[in-house]
Amino acid sequence: MTSGPRILVIDDKQSFCFLIKGYLDDSGYQATCVASGAAALEELENNRYDLILSDMIMPEMDGLALLREVRRRHQQVPFILITGHGCVETAVAAMKEGANDYLRKPLNREELLLVLQRHLEHAQLRVSYDLMLDSERRKFSFQNLSSNSEAMGATLAAGQKVAVSPRTTVALYGESGVGKEVMARAIHVASGKTMTSFVAINCAAIPETLLESELFGHVKGAYTGADRDREGKCSRAHGGTLFLDEIGDMPLSLQPKLLRLLEERVYEKVGSDRQVSADFRIIAATHRNLDDCCNQGTFRRDLYHRLNIFPITIPPLRERREDIPQLAEQFLESFRQHQGKPLPGLSKAALDLMMSHDWPGNVRELRNLLEYATIVTNGDLIQPEHLRLQQNACCQKETPKDRISLHVDFSPEEFSLDAVTKQVIDWALERCGNNKSSAARLLKASRKMFY
Repeated sequence: MTSGPRILVIDDKQSFCFLIKGYLDDSGYQATCVASGAAALEELENNRYDLILSDMIMPEMDGLALLREVRRRHQQVPFILITGHGCVETAVAAMKEGANDYLRKPLNREELLLVLQRHLEHAQLRVSYDLMLDSERRKFSFQNLSSNSEAMGATLAAGQKVAVSPRTTVALYGESGVGKEVMARAIHVASGKTMTSFVAINCAAIPETLLESELFGHVKGAYTGADRDREGKCSRAHGGTLFLDEIGDMPLSLQPKLLRLLEERVYEKVGSDRQVSADFRIIAATHRNLDDCCNQGTFRRDLYHRLNIFPITIPPLRERREDIPQLAEQFLESFRQHQGKPLPGLSKAALDLMMSHDWPGNVRELRNLLEYATIVTNGDLIQPEHLRLQQNACCQKETPKDRISLHVDFSPEEFSLDAVTKQVIDWALERCGNNKSSAARLLKASRKMFY
């Protein structure tokens, strides 16, 4: 028995239905024919169909009336109209009401099959895309971000409260790796926005000369190489959320334009004087203390106050150790799906070691270490030796917490300031779980030195 796509054919002429059904059955489709719009609606209530193929001219309920009723009940099913020579204008009008396409009589078999294939493929892509968006929405929903920590629980509650105010600017504070972007996405999802309207930009990772164009877009001829108009992140975030990560590293020269965006809800593309309305929420995030940045002259205080309308601080992982077992199991479940391995879990010794670790790279470090452990283990319980934490733990015990000890070893030919600097950077990255922001704080240097 064939298992091809199911097609519902509606036409009051039995001979025409017989012809179409023959075309479709021979091509691997499952075709069902009915003679009226009412019969079609009854069939749709009782069975699932992948596409509807309907004649335009029928007694009692014509193709246009059927289309309206189908769109009211089954919005996603592709609907193709069949029209005679004199009904093209009517068919075009029907497409404006939701028809996907139309075919003209007499039908050409090859054209019919080509049109069906195109719309069935498009419908399948739309279904896959919707499933992906639903998966992302569930992943970043507050229901998926439960916590056993009182401090983190208060943080999540604050995020849920501000989500219902889609125009309120939110400032997220916390060390690198605590999950600031995850929180931003959760607020966005809880606001009822589509996943595609969440747009992120890292203010520390883009050169100062390109950041303005990346944020606001530019018009053709704005600068050398601008050979066409380009939309920026602000345009893409229309109706959603603009996430400004590492806002504390935004150049001073660009801060007045961001301040205007926040105060007046307008912006201008580079090279243009036309104002564009900004219809989106702004969520900013930083690992820095912005008040200290203001005192140091690297951040505008008026911008700080405009960003700090609803501040949320995310606690580091070392201050919510009770969440480590739950987070570890969530990551392991994800790795089970992606790696296709059983991964029974963590041994007690491995979990005890994780609970005693300080996690300078926070949740990101936890995820990275567990991913490494799941790769090197052979389907057994993860042991301490799989976590790459024992060597770090030994080093921490040997060196007092208030002291940092480094040992460098070079031949005379290898020794140079650049070589020492590189080794110190490598040491900082290793100590911080390859987290650049944490390593920059440890070295009391700009994160830009790692790029």
